[in-house]
Amino acid sequence: MIDLAIQLTDDGEKCLYQQIYEHIRDEIRTGKLLAGEKLPSTRSLADYLQVARSTVDFAYGQLVAEGYVEARPCRGYFVCRVEELLNLSAGSDKAQLKGEEKECRRNSREEQVGEERQEILYDFSPHAVSLKDFPFATWKKITKNILVDANSEMFALGDAQGDLQLRETIGRYLHTSRGVNCKPEQIIIGAGTDYLFLILEKILGRHVPIAMEEPTYKRAYRIFQSFAYEIEAVPMDRSGMDVEKLKQTRARVAYVMPSHQYPTGVVMPIGRRMELLKWAKEEEDRYLIEDDYDSEFRYRGKPIPSLQASDRAGRVIYMGTFSKSIAPAIRVGYMVLPESLLTRYRENCGCYASTVSRIDQRILNEFIRDGYFERYLNKMRKIYRERHDFLLKLLDPIAKSFEITGENAGLHLLLSSKEGITEEELLLAAKKEGIRLYGISDACMEGRSTPEKPFHNTVLLGYGAMEKQELEKGIQALKKAWSNYL
Repeated sequence: MIDLAIQLTDDGEKCLYQQIYEHIRDEIRTGKLLAGEKLPSTRSLADYLQVARSTVDFAYGQLVAEGYVEARPCRGYFVCRVEELLNLSAGSDKAQLKGEEKECRRNSREEQVGEERQEILYDFSPHAVSLKDFPFATWKKITKNILVDANSEMFALGDAQGDLQLRETIGRYLHTSRGVNCKPEQIIIGAGTDYLFLILEKILGRHVPIAMEEPTYKRAYRIFQSFAYEIEAVPMDRSGMDVEKLKQTRARVAYVMPSHQYPTGVVMPIGRRMELLKWAKEEEDRYLIEDDYDSEFRYRGKPIPSLQASDRAGRVIYMGTFSKSIAPAIRVGYMVLPESLLTRYRENCGCYASTVSRIDQRILNEFIRDGYFERYLNKMRKIYRERHDFLLKLLDPIAKSFEITGENAGLHLLLSSKEGITEEELLLAAKKEGIRLYGISDACMEGRSTPEKPFHNTVLLGYGAMEKQELEKGIQALKKAWSNYL
């Protein structure tokens, strides 16, 4: 049952029962009261509005007679389904549409029909992951066991940095899998990297000159913009961020993705990593933000340790998330601060509570600690590798016309036209065949990839959420869409 905040007036123009009737009628018409919702009883609404019960009875009776409300014996009054009335204005049945308005609505309908015809059949999103193989039964079992054994301590506020047990578990996982060297007190757990960026802004301060790879992860760029950071776009080469160009900026912080740069897929070699670490050590209060968002998925060569693993001066702020390795809805990220920044964190962020439920933290801790995460990760590596290799075979026939890069890691490839066909042309041709691709201009800080930039003729091809059969059909459709370019 819902409450009804009805403003009644005694101006004499409308009787009280009519005001109640019109208010409820208009709420139903505009969709603010939904089909099936229970209205307050006549007695409770009369008491709330301080009117006679017969007044409410009259209003409800009129609504029932007109079909807005139905009375169910021994249960009360419920809103009827009247979807065709939604969003109608009170006087719409009396208003006469002008010729221009009719034309506008007709054009709008035609555009809507056109969009329906452009139905997306194949979505090669670089951000999507496969959830079909997620161990739902295991997650459910862990959740059930935790709730059965729950005590009052679990429902307390908890540590602002996250539960100690989970931080210890994450610390061990990062050390064995990524070579990260840290103590539990250096780890901060938050609901996604967005929250961790907010914490980082309180540590580093506002108006910080920060360098970012161009192109880059656009969400991070927009968040840094909201901090009033002075953002310097540093071009990339085949090894990652150009350190010589970085030295020409005023940047005090550099945001990099060395294990698998998004969106280019570049894996930064050890030499370039050493150059970045040397740059960070050259002046006091310089730091590198290492975003290690999908390092778990690598298909060629040995796993490359994190940049933080080579840091001996405490200049790397390491960030990661379980969004791709487990599921996006988990919304658990982590940040490893250098010990030199812990004092600032405690001084500036001590008032911030953890944004992750302690129950969710306990579930995740047991999922990782008891080996379920490792088994699931190994399974998904195998699945993604098979899709990765299958996709590369499907793309063999177009290799003469397109350069394929970024195939060493991650969940997407890059296709670059050797003939200089622009991104816009490639995306438009694919869209006509019901294929959604993603242009690299979406990741450019200036919002557009131009011929002067090295990736102006490149599109992204994600495969994480697509089965082999869907990949095969999607690539066949893509070949048809790009037949003029092959």
